[in-house]
Amino acid sequence: MPKKEFASFDIAAVILELKAEILDSRVNNIYQMDAKTFTLKLHKTNKPPIRVVLEAGRRLHLTSYALENPHNPPGFCMALRKYLRGAWLVGVEQYGFERVVAFSFRTSEGTFKLILELFGEGNVILVSEKGAILQALICKRMRDRNIIRGEVFVLPPSGGKNPFNVSETELADALKKVGDVEVVRALARFLGVGGSYAEELLLRAGVDKRKACSTLTEVDVKAVFEALQSLLSPIVAGKLEPCIVLDETGGFLDVVPFRLKRYEGFAVQAFDSFYGALDEFYVKTTSVEKAKAKIETRDIKREEEKLKRVIAEQQRIIAESEEKTEADKTIGNVIYAHSNELQKLLGLFSRAKLEGKDWDTVIAYVVAAERAGTTPFTLYDSFDARNLAINVFVDGLRFSLGLRKTLFENAAEFYDRGKKAKQRSVGALAALEHSQKQLVEIQADLNEAERLKSLKPAEVLEELSKRRVESKEWFEKFRWFTSSEDFLVVAGKDVVSNEVLIKKHTASNDVVFHAEIVGSPFVVVKTEGREVGEQTLHEAGEFAASFSRAWREGMGSADVYWVNPDQLSKSGPSGESVPHGAFAVTGKRSWMRGAPLQVAVGVAEDDGELRFIGGPVDTVKAKAKAFVVLVPGDLSGKDLLRQVLRVLMLKLPKEQRDKVGKASIESIREFVPYTKGRIRDSR
Repeated sequence: MPKKEFASFDIAAVILELKAEILDSRVNNIYQMDAKTFTLKLHKTNKPPIRVVLEAGRRLHLTSYALENPHNPPGFCMALRKYLRGAWLVGVEQYGFERVVAFSFRTSEGTFKLILELFGEGNVILVSEKGAILQALICKRMRDRNIIRGEVFVLPPSGGKNPFNVSETELADALKKVGDVEVVRALARFLGVGGSYAEELLLRAGVDKRKACSTLTEVDVKAVFEALQSLLSPIVAGKLEPCIVLDETGGFLDVVPFRLKRYEGFAVQAFDSFYGALDEFYVKTTSVEKAKAKIETRDIKREEEKLKRVIAEQQRIIAESEEKTEADKTIGNVIYAHSNELQKLLGLFSRAKLEGKDWDTVIAYVVAAERAGTTPFTLYDSFDARNLAINVFVDGLRFSLGLRKTLFENAAEFYDRGKKAKQRSVGALAALEHSQKQLVEIQADLNEAERLKSLKPAEVLEELSKRRVESKEWFEKFRWFTSSEDFLVVAGKDVVSNEVLIKKHTASNDVVFHAEIVGSPFVVVKTEGREVGEQTLHEAGEFAASFSRAWREGMGSADVYWVNPDQLSKSGPSGESVPHGAFAVTGKRSWMRGAPLQVAVGVAEDDGELRFIGGPVDTVKAKAKAFVVLVPGDLSGKDLLRQVLRVLMLKLPKEQRDKVGKASIESIREFVPYTKGRIRDSR
C-alpha cells in the first residue's frame, strides 16, 4: 500500500529544501483544489512561478504540475487571498520535531502565520500577529485546545521528545522507565517519529523490534542512539538522497528523503530534490485515488439495471398499444362488414328496451333462435345487463355493442379507441428512444469506468505528464531567437521589458541594437565572451528593424545601430531624465543602413515533435522544415495568422499536416510584428 503518513523526518527534510527555494518570494495567488488541498503561487525575481502544495493531514511540497483550479473558490480560500495575496513569505519552520509547519508572511497589516497541521485529519489555520486565529479550515473544540476564530492559537500537545535534543542518557532512562513495553512502541512514543521510522532505527541498530525495553542492554541502547544520529545526520548536513521506492510491479510504494535499510533490495527512482520526489509521488498516487473514487461502478450498474427495467416496460406498453390499435380497427371494420345482421340483432334489444319488455324473455327468445341457427341470432354471445350491452362473436372476434348507441356509433367508438391506442404507442416509442439513448450513454460510462479502474500507474503518469509545467528560461519572457552562429539574441516586448532587459540581463560584453525610430525594441546579443560574427549582427539588426514601429507604418526598411552596454544611460543631455524603457546613447554608434523589414515563421522538428519558430529569415530557413516570409502589409489579426498556418500546413508532408493544422493560431502570434503584414513567399 502506498505511503499515507507524512512523517516528522519528511517535514524536516522538505523544509530544509523549501527555505532555499521560497523565502523572500511574494504571494501571487492562492488556490484550493479540493476540501483539504491548497496551492500557493509565489513569485521570486528572475525565477519561474513557484507553486507550493499544502494538503492538510497529508503532504507539503513544490509542484511542477498545472493542477486544476475550481472556477468558484471556496470561502476559506477567498479569506486566505484577502489576507495573504501580495504578502512576502519571510519564514517557514517546523515546530520542534512535530508534524506542524508555520509559514510567516509579512504584510502591510503585520506578520501573519499560516499553520499547516499534518497529523490526523489535518488543518490549515491563519493566525494574526498577536496570535489570534483569523481563519481555520476546520473549526472545532477539543479537550486540550480550541480551533475557534478569535481565540488564541495553541499548539497541539507534543508528540514526543525532539530527537535532535535527546542525549544517550535521556534515551536510556526513557526506555528503562517503560518496562516490558516493546522497544519499537516505546521509541515511536518517546521520539514521536512514527512506527515506520522507529522500525528503521531498530533495523540499523540490529535490535529486535519486539524486544522488551526491560531487557535492553547498554550496548543495545548505544546502538539505537547511534542509529538515531545516522538518521538525523543527512538533515543536519543537508545531504539528502531522495527517492521513490517501487514495489514489485513498478508502482509507487514510498517516498523518502534518504535511503532506508528497510528498503534494501527494492528498486528505487532517484531525484535531485526531495520536494521533486514528493511531487511525483503524491501527484501520481492522489490522481489514482481520485480516479478510482470517481469511477465507482456500483452506482453506474444500478442505474443501468433501472434503465433496462424501464425499457422493458416501455416495450411492453408499445406492443400492447399496437395490438390494441389493430384489434379495435378490425372490430370497426367487422361491424361495417356485418352491419345488416348486427343492426337486426341490436334493433331487437333496442325495441325491447323501448317497449319495456322483460330482458329474460328477450334473451330466451334470442337463445332459442341462436340454437335453431336463425340469422342473425347466431352472432349473439351473451347479454351484459349492468352495462346495457350485448356481446357478439363475429368472424372470430368477441366484442360488445352498447344499446344506448346506434350500430355506427359503436363502430366509431372502436375506431376512436384504436386512434388513442396509436397515440399512446407513439408517445411510448419516443420515451423508449430516449431511454435507449440513456442506456447507451450509461453503458459507455460503465465501460470507461471499468477501463479506468484497470489503468496501470505508468498509464496514469502518462496522462499526468501532459500537465507538467516545464520551467522557462529567463529569456523566454522576451522575444528571442538563436542566431545562425548560435548566439542567443533577446528583444524587449514593451517599455517594461526593455527596461528589465537592459538593466538586469545585459552584460558588459554584450551587443545592444536599436532602430533609428521611436518605438523600437532594444535587442541584445548575448556574447558569453565570444566574438560576434557578421551574420549574427545582420540578423540582430533585421530583428530590431522588423519589430519596430517601421513595420506598423508599412516601411520597407529602417536604419539600425548597435552599441556597447556601457554607452547606455538613464541620464540625457544636461542631466535630463530619460523615460521608462528608453536609454540615452553616448559615444560612437555602428550602423546598419537599410535593414530589411522581414521575418520568417516556420515549423521545426525536435526529437520527432513539431514546434513553431520565428525570427530573421536566415535563422528560420536554416532550422525549419517549412517556413513563410512575412513583410509589412495590410492583412492583420486572425486572418493573417490563419493564412500563415494554412500555408505552413500545405508545405509539410501529409502525415504532419493534421498536427500543424490543429494547432492554435495563438502559437504563432508572437512571431508576427504587430500581427500585421503579408506573406511574401514560402518554402
